[in-house]
Amino acid sequence: MDPLDRIDELIAMVEQARSVPMSRNNCMVDRGEMIAALDEVRADLPADLRRAAALLEERDKIMEAGKREADRIISEGEAEHARLVSVNEITVSAEHEGARIIAEARAEAQRLREEVDDYVDTALANFEQFLTRALASIERGRDKMHALREIGTFAGDEAERPLPF
Repeated sequence: MDPLDRIDELIAMVEQARSVPMSRNNCMVDRGEMIAALDEVRADLPADLRRAAALLEERDKIMEAGKREADRIISEGEAEHARLVSVNEITVSAEHEGARIIAEARAEAQRLREEVDDYVDTALANFEQFLTRALASIERGRDKMHALREIGTFAGDEAERPLPF
């Protein structure tokens, strides 16, 4: 389950909990159930962070493989170019073919770089959305907690006043 959905469930659980008798602000929740749910959220978040780190590492590997492939293609093109130049009868043809191979290799390398950049950008955008949703959910939870704490503070003042008999 998505950690953000789980946090929303926890908030709903607290909102729907039975009130403590003679208190407007305090409620009763199953401690074990709440701790287990919070442990699940804590366990899920590092997994998502590890996935993001793995995506970045995968991006680096893809980029490195693309660079190696581009270098290989360029080397092959240059080697082919040198071989063709050494033959006097086809020198002009060889120079054109070598230039074409190098241009193709560079274009292929650029295409691979752009594909990797697009892939990584998409993965990072998805992770950014996840983190944004997580932060928004956490902020809502904290706001509710602060609101409940403020309401609880006012209830304490009323309890200390003498009864109006």
